[in-house]
Amino acid sequence: MTPSKDVLRSDERAIYALRELYRKFGYSQYRVGKFEEYDLYARNKSFLVSENVLTFTDTNGKLMALKPDVTLSIVKNISFEEGVTHKLYYNENVYRTSAESHGFKEIMQTGLECVGDVDIFAESEVVMLALRSLESISNDYILDISHMGIVEGLLDSEDTQGADRDDILGYVKSKNTAAMKKLAASGRISEKLCDTLCKMTQMYTTLAQSLSIIEEFVTDGKMRAAYDELRHISDTMSIYGLSDKLYFDFSVVNDCNYYDGVIFKGFINGIPDSVLSGGRYDRLLLKMGKKCGAIGFAVYLDALERFGKEQIEYDTDVLLIYDTDTESKSIIDTVKLLSDSGKTVKTARRADEFVRYRQLLKIGKGGIEILETND
Repeated sequence: MTPSKDVLRSDERAIYALRELYRKFGYSQYRVGKFEEYDLYARNKSFLVSENVLTFTDTNGKLMALKPDVTLSIVKNISFEEGVTHKLYYNENVYRTSAESHGFKEIMQTGLECVGDVDIFAESEVVMLALRSLESISNDYILDISHMGIVEGLLDSEDTQGADRDDILGYVKSKNTAAMKKLAASGRISEKLCDTLCKMTQMYTTLAQSLSIIEEFVTDGKMRAAYDELRHISDTMSIYGLSDKLYFDFSVVNDCNYYDGVIFKGFINGIPDSVLSGGRYDRLLLKMGKKCGAIGFAVYLDALERFGKEQIEYDTDVLLIYDTDTESKSIIDTVKLLSDSGKTVKTARRADEFVRYRQLLKIGKGGIEILETND
């Protein structure tokens, strides 16, 4: 039995809704252990949301870590066979610094991974599930999407390398067009590349509307393949009826050592930071010696803890008070009658100032008496 939404926090409600959504599309639950060898995270710190990792020394002397991420554990532990696609979702506790407390916290993380033979349809389905995940939490949401192939293709056009490339990616991510113009003024990039980067960075509209603008800057090879992927995703989201919620944002970039395809972030009105993040991370698998595709995302449930949190006006719908000589059967029957009608009921010998109620009833020999109604 699913608990009533009235007794669940926003993040708890999200867990139930997301689990139902992922199972509906054939994703199976995957469970991982609470900790891994620290070396797994040390080698891939820039892939993590936070580089801070809780560690301890095991009885055999190995340095272990409480799991700060689920994706790395799945990639490390799952077996891969040619032509097989693993569709997995998870509800797991991770241990990392929280956006709320800024200290270490045990956080329930929900997400999914599609790993193995990942074609364009499977990729589009993951983007759709990211959109539906946001929709299950709030109707007022946006998913921003970009593609590392577009970003890297532009940078490759001038063979940018090293510090310049890192600087440009940082400026794109922060939408710092003034810094890009300074790079051009110093001769580190051309005026043409600077203008293109600035135009792309300043553009923010639905993916469907942005495609014609993006195509102006597309060359052959990597950029063309990336553009074709984005067009397919846009067309597919139109079929799902989600086009108006999918926006192109060139500033959505991730570490080039891990991500090499579509990347996206999800936002909900009322929460200042992203509540969902994901993308295609084939390079992570290659780095771990596994040649196959992978795309997935995580929903940051700690960001939802305060979302939609309303001040509880009443502790109970009905405060039912009774006399000492009132028969237990009469109290029980009355509570059942009220509960069956959907009301919450608290019984007490007398009313007190610490209980907030919508209605105050008294049961006695003469039946039920309404003493007070507050709405």
